[in-house]
Amino acid sequence: MILQQKLYWFLFFFSLLGFGQEKVTLSGVISDANNNETLIGVSVYVSELNIGTYTNEYGFYSITLPNGNYTLQISYIGFETFFEKLEINQNVKKNFSLKESKQELKEVVITENAYKTNIKKPEMSVNKLAISTIKQMPVLMGEVDIIKSLLFLPGVTNAGEGQSGFNVRGGGADQNLVLLDEATLYNTSHVFGLFSVFNADAIKDLKLYKGGIPSRFGGRAASVLDVYQKDGNSNKFSMNGGIGLISSRLLAEGPIVKDKGSFLIAGRGSYAHLFLKLTDNKNSAYFYDLNTKLNYKLNENNNLYLSGYFGRDIFNLNESFRNIYGNSTLNMRWNHLFSDKLFSNLSVIYSNYFYGLELDFIGFNWESTIQNYNLKYDFKYYASDKVKFNFGANVTKFDINPGTIEPLDENSSINFRQLDKKYAFENALYAEVEQNLTDKLSVMYGIRFSSFYRVGASTINYYDNNQPVLYDEELKIYEKATPTSTKYFGSNEKIADYSNFEPRFTISYEIDKDQSIKAGYNRMVQYMQLVSNTASPTPLDVWTPSDNYIKPQIADQIAVGYFKNFKDGDYTLELETYYKKVQNRIDYIDGADLIANEAIEQVLLNGRMRSYGLEMMLRKNEGRLNGWISYTLSRSEQQTPGRTPTEIGINNGDWYRSAYDKTHNLAVTGSYKLNKKWSFGANFTLQSGQPVTYPTGKYVFQGVTVPSYNSRNEDRLPAYHRMDISATLTPKKYENKKFKGEWVFGIYNIYSRYNAASITFRQNAETGANEAVKLSIFGIVPSVSYNFKF
Repeated sequence: MILQQKLYWFLFFFSLLGFGQEKVTLSGVISDANNNETLIGVSVYVSELNIGTYTNEYGFYSITLPNGNYTLQISYIGFETFFEKLEINQNVKKNFSLKESKQELKEVVITENAYKTNIKKPEMSVNKLAISTIKQMPVLMGEVDIIKSLLFLPGVTNAGEGQSGFNVRGGGADQNLVLLDEATLYNTSHVFGLFSVFNADAIKDLKLYKGGIPSRFGGRAASVLDVYQKDGNSNKFSMNGGIGLISSRLLAEGPIVKDKGSFLIAGRGSYAHLFLKLTDNKNSAYFYDLNTKLNYKLNENNNLYLSGYFGRDIFNLNESFRNIYGNSTLNMRWNHLFSDKLFSNLSVIYSNYFYGLELDFIGFNWESTIQNYNLKYDFKYYASDKVKFNFGANVTKFDINPGTIEPLDENSSINFRQLDKKYAFENALYAEVEQNLTDKLSVMYGIRFSSFYRVGASTINYYDNNQPVLYDEELKIYEKATPTSTKYFGSNEKIADYSNFEPRFTISYEIDKDQSIKAGYNRMVQYMQLVSNTASPTPLDVWTPSDNYIKPQIADQIAVGYFKNFKDGDYTLELETYYKKVQNRIDYIDGADLIANEAIEQVLLNGRMRSYGLEMMLRKNEGRLNGWISYTLSRSEQQTPGRTPTEIGINNGDWYRSAYDKTHNLAVTGSYKLNKKWSFGANFTLQSGQPVTYPTGKYVFQGVTVPSYNSRNEDRLPAYHRMDISATLTPKKYENKKFKGEWVFGIYNIYSRYNAASITFRQNAETGANEAVKLSIFGIVPSVSYNFKF
């Protein structure tokens, strides 16, 4: 009660913004009529007043109106638009259930206008994909992949075929904050990048923020991928799944107490390694994961959620090399309504990333982990029909074990070794206002204050002139410095600290009901750094906190966009241009050794990045044929100048292409509904090759041939392109039955383009001539899978 009173006083000023004539509040929860699953981002619109709102991450909405009679329009992707006339003269709680849209193919095809661009809302650089859309896209080996679907959006690429992670607007994969039910995932791939960790059957909603990032998010410099799992069916028990060539999946959900609580459990696993055993092949690579969720409605004002994820990849090489890695998360949440205007969510979150390596032929076992414990409390206050206020706080503790080396037996020549563990705290307070200044002008502005503390127990090195990297002016190379002293910091004793203000601002001007222009600015600060000198993250990559030598990355981005709906949303056009700069982007000296390096600061230099580009997306939302075309023209560069006038820096201190630079990126995706039995999908992608550094010559030194190189990343791999197709067959025999099934046939890379994953140079053993050798991962890959539900 005391907390509630304090919150009311704190928000009293914002309530005044809604006063004038007598007003009342309409609030409630919107869910799926079939399973009571709450729906995120449902549009609630009052046509008489030309105002509206959206449900939050838990399906809650609130809108303040003058007394009167209104027509409420409720619309959401994949569901029938719902209209209801209401007479409102007092505060009302009203829940709504939406029915899935059933598209009948007749002479005139009517659909739900799924992706009509929101002209008015001050939100930009944001992409939302419906799971139903993702499942229609052709995929590799029949495995639906959320991460791969993001690569067809403007401004999103990755390092190449079969590579893990994704890059947003020229940023590194480590600069993306990936959340599953608010828990951080540190590795988003299975089988070293061939598949993602997300089981599409268990996912309810996903949204990618490339810019205009809300103040509640922080800790990364490029983007936020916010993914939510399904809650579970509280109406009835149901199951669905699929059987593919290399993996299968099964999901079960049902009520704990009908209409009050539900459970969900989903499992997925691959089994291609079982076929290898039939051929006496002792190598194997497989994965499995498990998604779980429980939720319970205590009463109208309180809900509890418990969700988790567990995934592992196992790679065996001839029983002498064993690699295990994966994520684990657990999140307990409490939703509470203080009033019909004030919504809150309290979360306690645990996240763990584990990497294990067992080398029998050497005789040791290696393990590393990164764990974080997060407590966060978020509030949303619906002050009036024109003002919404978000605020909250969170604290995160990081425990990082860079590596534990253990001998496998007493006879091993390897000694036990524990690399110095690292600990840190990251705290944040944020506040944000979304406001309609006029009928045409809307703004969203906020501030995030973040602080970071690197703490013990750890031993810290100190160097002359505070320089862990030395420069040899004669040889013009950088070298490791030797520590002059060390200092041990006890448990939770402060080693280094940082604090930053992170302002966010977005403005939207509605030219007319079908078009608008938007602009935004945001600052993001990243305190945790990924130590990796590869273009694509690997399971072995190690995270390290900012400290005395490694400074936090600070990213500033501005963007301007034009948005238009054609033919009442049948077609949409989105155009955006952006400029982003990043301070303190770490770079590596030539010959840097990152594995088991306890003094990683000795091979790192602080540089900077910049990226800029133009993004275009044209989408067709209606009819039998729908999909989109996206194109990005961009540049991503990095620079590490010398620290003094005599130092040359990296690449002579000049700007050079980052590993994520893709000048041109064209993507086309579409689906076609032929009839009730058959539907088809196709993807095409064409993009510039990945930047690389080729040797430009060679010389012989003491009988050894040494290649010489020009500027860093001056060359490129050949352009990447491929086309995928799929066909889905839904037999008529399942039309009116509880058990439903479908066959999905696909061909990945239909014209068998052998795209270059890398190019290496060698001397031909027979002719002695130098030659370039291209490595390709895939040619044409057919697939078939069977999906079912009952």
